[in-house]
Amino acid sequence: MEKLHYKFETKNPIKKPIHIGVVASGDLEVIFRPTDSDETVVNIVTGSDGFKEVWQNVLDRFFARYPIQADIEINDFGSTPGVVNLRLTQAMEALQDEK
Repeated sequence: MEKLHYKFETKNPIKKPIHIGVVASGDLEVIFRPTDSDETVVNIVTGSDGFKEVWQNVLDRFFARYPIQADIEINDFGSTPGVVNLRLTQAMEALQDEK
């Protein structure tokens, strides 16, 4: 098990918490929480060690597209970069859903 921490300079604060996905084989959960900080902190707990650079690349692409300001927690159980990107994108869709 590995714990990873990333920080990103961002500018668009979120207003509500979001929880997407479940921790299961090949899947992960993504939790976005509003923050008063002027940066986004991403804390990841993953069962797959040695993928720090892959996580960095996935998160760099996500924040280049969606510069949201939030505290983000990701609990991973061996998901692929495609699944990570899918869950992050689903969280963005949930943030934009005004129902």
